[in-house]
Amino acid sequence: MSRIEQLTGLLQQEPGDSFLKHALALEYIKIGDDVAARREFEELLQNDPAYTGSYYHLGKLLERNGAPDEAMATYEKGMAIAKAAGERHAYNELQSAYEDLAY
Repeated sequence: MSRIEQLTGLLQQEPGDSFLKHALALEYIKIGDDVAARREFEELLQNDPAYTGSYYHLGKLLERNGAPDEAMATYEKGMAIAKAAGERHAYNELQSAYEDLAY
């Protein structure tokens, strides 16, 4: 059984588990399925906007797919949420990615 199948099975049992959703999106990235990865990240962030780690990965995916404006907006949203939550490490990662893209 593949990791994607395992994670999909676990998500059927725990559909609201943000960690599993994030892990599934990363597995899709590993196999080059950015469409599925983007769908998973966007669904995760719609349901759990405080899951700050996903903003970075979604932003990088958008950059790879030629959507720099969407990537910058994703980083900005993630930075605002991380700052409000006091998640300094996540904020710094997002800020660094934002600045790399902006400058």
